[in-house]
Amino acid sequence: MSAPTPSPTGEQWHLSAGSDELVVVEVGGGLRTWTRDGVDVLAGYAADAPCTSGRGQQLIPWPNRIRDGLYSRDGVEHQLPLTEVEHSNASHGLVRWAPWRLVERTASSVTVGHRLFPQPGWDWHLESTTTYAVAPDGLTVTVRVANVGQGVAPFGYGAHPYVAIGDAPVEDVEVGIPGATWVEVDERLIPTATHPVDGSPFDFRAPRAIGTRRLDTAYTDLEVVDGRWTVTVTTPGRGSVDVWADAEALPWAQVFSGKAEAGQSGEHGIAVEPMTCPPDAFRSGDSLLELGPGEAWTGTWGISPR
Repeated sequence: MSAPTPSPTGEQWHLSAGSDELVVVEVGGGLRTWTRDGVDVLAGYAADAPCTSGRGQQLIPWPNRIRDGLYSRDGVEHQLPLTEVEHSNASHGLVRWAPWRLVERTASSVTVGHRLFPQPGWDWHLESTTTYAVAPDGLTVTVRVANVGQGVAPFGYGAHPYVAIGDAPVEDVEVGIPGATWVEVDERLIPTATHPVDGSPFDFRAPRAIGTRRLDTAYTDLEVVDGRWTVTVTTPGRGSVDVWADAEALPWAQVFSGKAEAGQSGEHGIAVEPMTCPPDAFRSGDSLLELGPGEAWTGTWGISPR
């Protein structure tokens, strides 16, 4: 009798708590699906399919892109593998396809962990744990990343959840983005300038429909209420979903509508990505964090269906 074919994303850790059903996967330690009352909150992917479009993945030790995969630390150049070949960028960190381990499981949470070792283009040791916890007010994700080796490590974090919009046309989906500053990028999606949103097509501080403009845009100077910023996605016939983050730990948000367009494969959704820094921070230094030996960063973000 042959052994069962393993899932492309490895072991599946299921969590059922009240009306919530959630699945965390071994590959990348990401969130494959989350439903509430049988309705998709997130646009995920099937158990027998690989992750596509970064759905639910964790972006460590940098979010977004590094131009040419090339950066310098203390006068030494580091060359990362180019994982976004069409743009010659290193994209979304080094843990997306790595195996994570189950650390703890409770009636309402799953905690997974990973150790990042030195490799081509990366010289440091990081230990990461991520806890996914559900409660009546939604999902809370708590991430801790520690430098468990020697030397000062450059560091950034991002998450890549997609809020499900079902069959609704993306043009009709309304978003509220409380950012006062947006990042202009070039054809390789690398920042060229920052601008106030005032008077621009990227001003979504008053929630409005996305319309025909494709968003793949980083925002900062986010309005903070009770220590958090909140991006709201409202889909006709489905209601509103808030994506929030601890503003001190995660002062940036990227909103991406490209995988919600007609003709795109997979479940349609709007990605709202909490981030510590903008694209290309390893080169620009913009909001880049540094973790000395024994130091750790902790950040919290979450999703609250209304």
